[in-house]
Amino acid sequence: MAIVVVLAGSWLGYQRLADKGCSGQIKLNVAAATEIAPAVDRAAQQWTTGGAAVNGTCVAVSVTGVNSATMASTIAFKHGVALTGLGAASKSGTVPDVWIADSTTWLMRLRSEASGFVPTDGKSVATSPVVVAMPEPVAQSVGWPDRKLGWNDLLKRITTGNSLRTGVVDPTRDAAGLAGLLALGSAAGGGAEAKAQQVGALRALAAGSSSLREDLLQKFPRSTDAADLASGISAAPLSEEDVVAYNAEKPVVPLAALYLDPQPPSLDYPFAVMPEVDLTKSAAATGLREALQQPAFKNELAQVGLRGPDGTVGSGFATPVGAPQATPAASTASGTEGKAAAGLDAGAINQALGSWAAITLPGRVLAVFDVSGSMKTKVPTAGGIDRAAVTRGAASQGLALFDDKWAVGTWIFSTEMDGKRPYKEIVPITPLTSGRARLQDSITKIQPKTGGATGLYDTALAAYRSVQDSWQAGRVNSVLLFTDGKNENPDGISRGTLISELKKLYDPKRPVRMVIIGIGNEVDANELEAITQATSAGGVFIAPDPAKISEIFLEAISSRSGAAR
Repeated sequence: MAIVVVLAGSWLGYQRLADKGCSGQIKLNVAAATEIAPAVDRAAQQWTTGGAAVNGTCVAVSVTGVNSATMASTIAFKHGVALTGLGAASKSGTVPDVWIADSTTWLMRLRSEASGFVPTDGKSVATSPVVVAMPEPVAQSVGWPDRKLGWNDLLKRITTGNSLRTGVVDPTRDAAGLAGLLALGSAAGGGAEAKAQQVGALRALAAGSSSLREDLLQKFPRSTDAADLASGISAAPLSEEDVVAYNAEKPVVPLAALYLDPQPPSLDYPFAVMPEVDLTKSAAATGLREALQQPAFKNELAQVGLRGPDGTVGSGFATPVGAPQATPAASTASGTEGKAAAGLDAGAINQALGSWAAITLPGRVLAVFDVSGSMKTKVPTAGGIDRAAVTRGAASQGLALFDDKWAVGTWIFSTEMDGKRPYKEIVPITPLTSGRARLQDSITKIQPKTGGATGLYDTALAAYRSVQDSWQAGRVNSVLLFTDGKNENPDGISRGTLISELKKLYDPKRPVRMVIIGIGNEVDANELEAITQATSAGGVFIAPDPAKISEIFLEAISSRSGAAR
């Protein structure tokens, strides 16, 4: 009987393959964001049942629902890098053939850290606008659904009173949280006063932040009792799909979705074929993506609370009150990016995440500032002030951003700053809880030394050794060195000696990030990169226009290339 069953099964299988006109099997593994995975799986099974094939070989598709942050961490690990806030990935994690993350911003973050990560395709297969979710009674108190609010309105409410208890899913782990962070930063604008307002908003968000979306959703009020409404989260950036799914459970207090102007980048679910995939699987992936762009798939998306790539909805979509009929086309996306990339670059993302990291992650940093004579050079794009003044401004803004969980120290360097030493300690690494005022005052010491040259090599070695000697577990231990020139210190060590000593000092159990910010066009990028590569953790960030130092500083704080925590 067993033989008969096996033969019968084989015959039926053969008949089905013969009907399809294909034989053999190409196995295509797809990892999709958990919310879209059921829709993708149903569409994939319909496609394969209908005769999916590549050059006469049948295609079998396996779809797995995976949190986007988890998959991003796995891919980063495979490429030998790390993304801010994600921590270490499981060594047993596998990279799929196709990854449908919830946002293109994940692809951009990975590309900015791992040069070898170059996925193909990238076309959007679904969208979900990023909204501000509010309990309906709270939303009604601010004029919903009749009044159209903007991100400026939300920013003012966050920073000028206690009427809204805001929350966010950690932007380093959640694309909707990142979109909200970017929208608030854009609403704040520029200037010292705007920066202070932005810092206030970020601190308010951080106070109600959660590592997981499910945890944040539990913080919304569960009853209409005034005390419950007052103590629960009253506003948080989430996706439209999050609100639809939450309300589908028929809670006592439903969530309102507020579509604030200007609309932040939507979650765009890019269909990314991984770089390691061979041509046969890549062809199969293209066929699957085309199947996901058929009109019928929009109805599958509607069942899981998602819109089509063009923003329109399929049959059965539970449209929130006040929702647009279709999200505006954010861009004419190329073949390697979805709509979330419109108007963004990795620099803007890393600056936002750098701000968040400075506020939420505990760290220790020794900031080392070049005060050689060339720092007197004027910066036309900064109103004619010199490079030292621009650096003081960036340092002051950065210090104001750092949370009290940080410890910071300051050095200055040129040549013969302390006897024959080219560097001088101004403030040792000190907890900001007790040393903020002293550290703020130390920034005034960033004054160019007339005739001073650049003792870069000796300073870099001494700074690295100092941070390593006082290394603390559970924190990012870093050297952050600002310079506008090449090493010019005939009495100091050579580049070869510096690199050799740094390699000897490197200890994977006590990693120190060496981050160098080059100011202006006189720096030697190869020289700086040779220094950071010898430490196996850190990187070089160059600001050809010194007026952009503050932006580069935030990117440097965000970057985690090669850093172990």
